[in-house]
Amino acid sequence: MNLFPAKYFFDSLGLMVFLSIFSIEFAKAQLVDNSIPAPTNINQNQCPCIMPDNSVVFQVKAPNAQKMQIDLGKKYDMVKDSNGVWSVRTETIVPGFHYYFLVIDDVSVADPASQSFYGTGKMASAIDIPEKGADFYEVKDVPHGAVSSKYYFSKVTNNWRRLFVYTPPGYDLNTNEKYPVIYIQHGGGEDETGWANQGKTDIILDNLISESKAKPTIVVIADGNVRAGGGGYSSEGMAAFKKEMTQNIVPFIDENYRTLTEAKNRAICGLSMGGGQSFYVGLESLDFFGSVGIFSSGIFGGIRTSGSGFDAEKEIPGLLSKPAEFNKKSICFTFPRRAGYAY
Repeated sequence: MNLFPAKYFFDSLGLMVFLSIFSIEFAKAQLVDNSIPAPTNINQNQCPCIMPDNSVVFQVKAPNAQKMQIDLGKKYDMVKDSNGVWSVRTETIVPGFHYYFLVIDDVSVADPASQSFYGTGKMASAIDIPEKGADFYEVKDVPHGAVSSKYYFSKVTNNWRRLFVYTPPGYDLNTNEKYPVIYIQHGGGEDETGWANQGKTDIILDNLISESKAKPTIVVIADGNVRAGGGGYSSEGMAAFKKEMTQNIVPFIDENYRTLTEAKNRAICGLSMGGGQSFYVGLESLDFFGSVGIFSSGIFGGIRTSGSGFDAEKEIPGLLSKPAEFNKKSICFTFPRRAGYAY
């Protein structure tokens, strides 16, 4: 999942007014020869269009605009033809999910031609580039589970908060069966919608379970944006979220779902910021979590503001010096390496 920052965003009313001023017409952006529509398009007969080499063609009709760009982390200048249609073809884009913005006269807005997601600290457009030969995240003719939105009251933040819960196929029929639980956390700039929408958690789990590559499991997707009062990637910085997870979220799930409540049947994992949360919350709460997964987290990259690098033993006393004690409690501790991260 690729995160690209953007500076500006118009609310829906402002965007409609802005587009009306510039007479933008997206219905004219028809598919380009030899291309396929992006799965994230609003209209599947229009651009953005993915070319065979994974470059992308964007087209927008805006005859009164003076300047038009596509911001995919890198900005691409669009060119206007005699009919007022702006277009550009990007470089080859790696497969995966990419946030982007339409930049009109130096103002970044969500592109009405694509679906929008909360993913850069604001609503943003996104384009999903399919990976050839990979279909684990595609809807198939298999039994399907369900994702539900739930509200619970947080005694940490003193307000109502939302989370999403995936229940596996057969959950509503097998009423005597209890299930293990995975708590999966989003990255920075995202919220509880990330893994449910961008991450396609339900589709992936449906497919894995149908292929016997995963056991039927409940997955909880919570909002990790809990103010900690400073501290960043540290035990202090994660203290508020640790309290939120162990005192509010886990008890709420165990009370309202048929869960296996032993630590060995409960896991926590996450991406980027969520990986840091999983590291501290999971390893400091082994009575709650028997497995911890850390995906592409910056905590191992020596990027902390102190400049002193990352000292795992200092952060989690005994993690390295007393591994046998941790091994007795922790079933699995994983941190997959990602290109560009120095572990």
